[in-house]
Amino acid sequence: MNDVEAVSRLCKAYTDIRTEIAKVIVGQEQVIEHLLVSLLSRGHCLLIGVPGLAKTLLIKTLAEALDLKFSRIQFTPDLMPSDITGTEIIEENVATRQKSFKFIHGPVFANILLADEINRTPPKTQAALLEAMQEHHVTAAGQTYVLEEPFFVLATQNPIEQEGTYPLPEAQLDRFMFNLWLEYPSFDEEVAIVKTTTSPYKPDLKRILSAKEISAFQDLVRRVPVAENVIQYAVTLVNRTRPAVAGAPSYIKSWIRWGAGPRASQYLILGAKTRAILSGRHTPDINDVKALAAPVLRHRIITSFNAEAEGVSAIQIIEKLVTEL
Repeated sequence: MNDVEAVSRLCKAYTDIRTEIAKVIVGQEQVIEHLLVSLLSRGHCLLIGVPGLAKTLLIKTLAEALDLKFSRIQFTPDLMPSDITGTEIIEENVATRQKSFKFIHGPVFANILLADEINRTPPKTQAALLEAMQEHHVTAAGQTYVLEEPFFVLATQNPIEQEGTYPLPEAQLDRFMFNLWLEYPSFDEEVAIVKTTTSPYKPDLKRILSAKEISAFQDLVRRVPVAENVIQYAVTLVNRTRPAVAGAPSYIKSWIRWGAGPRASQYLILGAKTRAILSGRHTPDINDVKALAAPVLRHRIITSFNAEAEGVSAIQIIEKLVTEL
């Protein structure tokens, strides 16, 4: 199968995946699109939303439709790194009576990992997940264990309760490709949710893509050509978020303390490539970059006291930048 045929195959599979997810999840079309873009770009997602918005159900449904191994970790203050990566136990051979160490894999050994309320665990445990996210392997008892591909982390945070939490450091936030906010469903969507969840309806989901096919499509994304003007637009957009750069707009100097790093430019282009081929196009344009600016940049720019005093959010700053460029 050549690349053109692969794009057509992925485009059809994307439509089928959305159809399968819609059997379980009502609405949230943009969030589903961003999750798939992130997965195919080899990125990770940070999902922020109040309890009860079906974050866990959405990820479980996605894993089922993609025929991937799903694992969930509920982060708590007493969670240890070994609870994520795995631990060694002493095992005795019944025949020889010889004792040896055996490594028991932790929940991180999955294709899709849901890190529920990641900000409720101390930095030491958060760091264990950071290695897995960045390097796609874990180190335990001096041994390195490679994780199965594809490997996709979706971490959730509750925006309401902040007591007893450990905010993610900027270095770890930067590892997430997207920061997605889940909104409340509309009135009609909530009516549909109540009807389906209070009835005996049990959807039968089809497996659309295998792990091997997803890995092949991840390689395909890297081969998608990008025009020079699209790359320059993405880099210019990220560059404009930095107040110390010459030529930065006055409102950026006033409202932003720290701008986005080079990883933001990389994720904008990777996301634009993926978004293009999911819609059947063979190369991305500037509109693809614009569409992904908010989820890529939202958690990478740190607003100043002036912005907070004036009631200006990171999203408003990003929208103003995109409109002007």
